[in-house]
Parts: sequence; structure tokens; C-alpha cells
Amino acid sequence: MQYFTNEKHYNTLNNYYRARFGTKVMKIALNGGFSCPNRDGTLSTKGCLFCSEKGSGDFAGNPVESIKNQYKQIKTMMNKKWKDGLYIAYFQAFSNTYGPIEQLKTIYETALSLDNDIIGLNIGTRADCFNDDIYDLLDSLNHQTYLTVELGLQSMHDESLAYINRGHNRDQFTKTVRALRQRGIDVVVHIINGLPGETKEMMFQTIDYINQLDIQGIKIHMLYVIKNTPLASIYLNDPFDILSLAEYTDITVHQIRKLNPNIIIHRVTGDPPKNLLITPEWTLKKFVVQNNIDKQMRKQGFYQGDLYHPLFK
Repeated sequence: MQYFTNEKHYNTLNNYYRARFGTKVMKIALNGGFSCPNRDGTLSTKGCLFCSEKGSGDFAGNPVESIKNQYKQIKTMMNKKWKDGLYIAYFQAFSNTYGPIEQLKTIYETALSLDNDIIGLNIGTRADCFNDDIYDLLDSLNHQTYLTVELGLQSMHDESLAYINRGHNRDQFTKTVRALRQRGIDVVVHIINGLPGETKEMMFQTIDYINQLDIQGIKIHMLYVIKNTPLASIYLNDPFDILSLAEYTDITVHQIRKLNPNIIIHRVTGDPPKNLLITPEWTLKKFVVQNNIDKQMRKQGFYQGDLYHPLFK
């Protein structure tokens, strides 16, 4: 099913949620206190080059607070803007399937028990943080609630994954997606445009690869450089090319046109913390980026999937 409108020529998450649940649905980003195998010494001590000190959970709750307190604080802030709606507990920071199975079970079940208005779980993690026990736990949760697993891919190109110190390759990612989908679990994939050394064609190939997977959602991000990351050290010592807003807009519009029209687009740009951003400054203007993409698609009469080739399905 497709959720296009006159304003948005692609499937937005907000439209999908309203169609499925009949009301506004909001994600509350929580910090479960997890780490990541790419940080704790199992793989390396650097982590992914671009990843912040908060494990890409810069807007998640404070891990020194309990899950209950994090939820209450963020919900209170959200209620100032949206009085009514339903909620999804979103474990965003670091790798949220990276821990003992009993710890995972306790944290997930705690989140679901916080509020009668919580209708689901979103679990952000990595493709190399799974085993049979975790798959079984997620399978059980998927029968209890609306469950989505978010996986960082960033690029389909193994050379790019090696450069950013991702710690796994494309084949590992493919196997994990297939294992989750065999259990009927919804999958959202994260990608990053503008990785050093990648051409436009390489970014489009990442969409072709994603179209071959049975996934339900995608988050498209722009590469930005933030303080206290390995990428910041590289950039400050030897600046590499960063996409302009116009370049990012053109690339993202073309990716949307190539994307399977049934996939839900959760994001079309990233959201860097202002106090940590080094470059590019235009990424701070999230709504400007969104509007540029929307305007170009409306002006040109483009729609999600109008370049989608069924051979990639």
C-alpha cells in the first residue's frame, strides 16, 4: 500500500502510522545503557568513524535515568506539542541487541509496561549483534506488540564499510535481514549519503541493493562531521569533499525515485546536534532539506518508485 499525498510524493512514516493506527504516533527515544562490539574492544576501540560519543543517540534519554524516568520526561516534552496520540518505545543509542538475553528481555518488557499508550518497540542495532536466543526473543515480542528492528547499513559497498570501520560486511547484513524477515519482523535500514570516496552511482547502487531485500522502511542520512569522532580527526587534518545541499537534494530525490514504492521512508535527512556539528552547517536546517526534496519532486512530477525496476525486487 502507498501513502502518497499532494505534498509528499513518497511514503512518509507519519502517513503510514496514521493509516495503520488511526492517530498520531510518536517515538520516544530511550537509552538502554548498551554498548557496541565496535567500541568495547571486541572489534576495535574506535567505533564507526562517524559515530558520536552517545552512539548516534544524541537525542535519546539520559542513561543515568531509569527507562521509566526517561520515558516520562520525554513524553512530557512531547505532550506540549501533541496532546493526543500513541507511543513507540525507541531504543536508539548504541546497539540494543548487544547484551545478555535476560537483560534484553527485562529492558524490552519494562518499556512495554510503562504506559497503556505504548503500542510498539523500535530496536536500533547492528547486523552482527544477533544469535538464536535473540532471534527467539524478538520473535516472541513480535507476537506481543508492533515490533521494528532498525539496522545500520550505511552503504552496500564493502570498501566503504571497511573505510568507516563498520565491523561487518554486506553479506552479514543480508543474512541478518533474511533471518529477521523469516520471523515476520519489520526491518528499517539506515543509509548515509556522501561517504568519502563514494560517487553518486555508488549511492544509487545502495538503493538497488536495498530493493532486493524484503524490508519495510528506510532512513536516509547525510554524512555530517561532529566533534570527538574519528571522522572529525580525519576531516580536520585532511578535509574531504562534503555534499552541498543541492547535491544532496538531487541524489536523495533520485534514490527515492529508484526505491521500491512500498517501502516507508522514515527520514530523508539526518539531525545533528548543533553544539557538536563541524560541517556541513546546512544539515542543521532539517525542514529546509525536507522542503527542497519535496519541492523538487512536486515540480518535476516525480514519485517514489517511478524509476523502480521490478527486476531488482
